[in-house]
Amino acid sequence: MAQQAYVTETVDGGSGPERRRDRFRRLLGRSGPERPGSDRPGTHWRGDRRIWRRGIVLSALAVVVALVMLLHAQIPNAVGNLGSLTETFLPWLGLFVPLLLLLALVRKSATALIAVVLPAAVWLNLFGGLLTDKAGTGGDLTVATHNVNADNPDPSGTARDVAASGADVVALEELTTSAVPVYEKAMASTYRYHAVEGTVGLWSKYPVSAVRAVDIKLGWTRAMRATVTAPDGQVAVYVAHMPSVRVKMAAGFTARQRDKSANALGEAIADERLPRKILLGDLNGTMNDRALNAVTSQMRSTQGAAGSGFGFSWPASFPMARIDQIMVQGIDPVSSWTLPETGSDHLPVAARVNIATSS
Repeated sequence: MAQQAYVTETVDGGSGPERRRDRFRRLLGRSGPERPGSDRPGTHWRGDRRIWRRGIVLSALAVVVALVMLLHAQIPNAVGNLGSLTETFLPWLGLFVPLLLLLALVRKSATALIAVVLPAAVWLNLFGGLLTDKAGTGGDLTVATHNVNADNPDPSGTARDVAASGADVVALEELTTSAVPVYEKAMASTYRYHAVEGTVGLWSKYPVSAVRAVDIKLGWTRAMRATVTAPDGQVAVYVAHMPSVRVKMAAGFTARQRDKSANALGEAIADERLPRKILLGDLNGTMNDRALNAVTSQMRSTQGAAGSGFGFSWPASFPMARIDQIMVQGIDPVSSWTLPETGSDHLPVAARVNIATSS
């Protein structure tokens, strides 16, 4: 009888090593005999039809993210300017791609893995070009712009930092009456010419003429225009500080005044007689923001045309958006970059352009 029991156990449970392996697998919560090759990486996905049924919610989320990026222009601004808010931070939606990819792998969902391809493709189509370095060499004019912050604790140091950038023309925004003399003194040795209109100013190594305020429908001056006579030709330089944008609990993303001012600025630039134009300033909006169409539709971003990366400028402590812009018309951008942090809550931005070969 003992021999018969042994034979039965051997037939039913396999050899001694096989029984021990099966017992060990049961302790780990696995059942059934081990299939040949099942310990190879990736084989636990094979033959599992559930990989197509799992991750439906992840797949739907991936499709939603793709649609938001693809159809962002269709998101209405009627409620809290939601469309503009989305467009301001649109590049950051790309962070959903690696997150969704990781979750799809954890869930072992083939459906979700395929769905993640959609937002990845849309994001690369929109912003993939910004990942490459498009900066060139040469150029005959370097310009910079900086919102210096009215509450800047060290305006003199900020002025020296900007002047040290080597820019031929510098625009400053958010100037206060008390700070203007400080900036004038600190930048006098580098820039022979300058003009201030309201809370914006222009400093230049080359002669400045035809200076006037530009009405952007605010009731006070936050934009100006000047002619800079560079060695290779005259350029119309506009400096602007669009009204601030606020995110309020009750009103959402409020930007009505900014939008009105952007339209007025766009009209002024369109009426400009000089063919070469440069816009420097804090526009409180990105190039994707539809509210700036009156300006962006007629000018090129130096960062988009000749920069490397997104060139985020605000907030300085952790830049999340490029709301400080350098745009040109009738001028060839050569390179564009951000400058080191100063005492402001914005980063300065700079660009090298070529006006000698421009029409």
